[in-house]
Amino acid sequence: MIGERIELWHKEEYHYPAAHGFIPIMVSYIHEDELMHPAMLVVPGGGYRLVSPSEAHLVAMEFYQAGYNVFVLEYTVNPLDEAPLKLQPLNDISRAMRMIRFRAEQLHVLSDRIVVCGFSAGGHLCASLCVHGADIEDPDEKYQKFSNKPDAAVLSYPVITTGKYTHKDSFVALYGKNPTRKELEYMSIEKHVTKEMPPCFIWQTATDGTVPVQNSYLLAQKCLEEGVPFAHHVFSEGVHGMSVATGTQRERTLYTGATSYAGRSNPCGRNFISKGNGRRTACEKWNWKNTATEMDSRAERRNPKDSERSTDLAQTGRGMAGENN
Repeated sequence: MIGERIELWHKEEYHYPAAHGFIPIMVSYIHEDELMHPAMLVVPGGGYRLVSPSEAHLVAMEFYQAGYNVFVLEYTVNPLDEAPLKLQPLNDISRAMRMIRFRAEQLHVLSDRIVVCGFSAGGHLCASLCVHGADIEDPDEKYQKFSNKPDAAVLSYPVITTGKYTHKDSFVALYGKNPTRKELEYMSIEKHVTKEMPPCFIWQTATDGTVPVQNSYLLAQKCLEEGVPFAHHVFSEGVHGMSVATGTQRERTLYTGATSYAGRSNPCGRNFISKGNGRRTACEKWNWKNTATEMDSRAERRNPKDSERSTDLAQTGRGMAGENN
């Protein structure tokens, strides 16, 4: 494995007033082979107050072992209410997407197969990029010419709405205690879903006591209305912040080293395809449905009871999305 700490901004580009010397970064988990891999940009939650360690390294390793080259985003947060974040986190994730595409050959990434995976407020940030990415211009011309639009999104117990079922503190961190109606309207994701939104895999638990499960339903309903391919899974039990839902989510380690590890097997379990440029792509068949299937199978292994209870919902979600093999 090749791990790299990648700063998103030069100091002169980054202007959040309460940063105190912090610069947003990505941490990479890159396979040591010559294959071209799909990429996963992992965006931990934390209510826009912190970047949750339990939704960083553990998640990255799951997708790394599934054949992705992975990047964990440490974006701008507002822990002490010193200054509203406004669009800074959205600028951070937009730069991260463009930077990955800009460096796609070097990072061995398939530039048309880059998925975002966000948790809680990180899910809101990913969804914001999905619906508002076209609004975000990059100050550096070399990045601006690359798309910041994800090819798919995995949204895990996401914050979605600023309405009745809102997670209020996330939006206090973004816009302070007295946001304008226009600001709240802009950040209510379900009001901005169009057919241009990337395919989504949405999951949550019915008993989430922090972000009401209605957030997921609101997004799923809008995806259905707009014809966005999606899968929506609601599990019967589980607390907020389940991360990879193995019980190890309490681990708080983030891989930040630059050490290389030999790992040259094909974790996708699929055949390789030869490419004209002499490289091979890691997965013969990749699309957003494969991501959903991967997560489905892991949910079954970890909690068969909940998986069984959610089968009807899963099948309904696939039917509504028009999923085909």
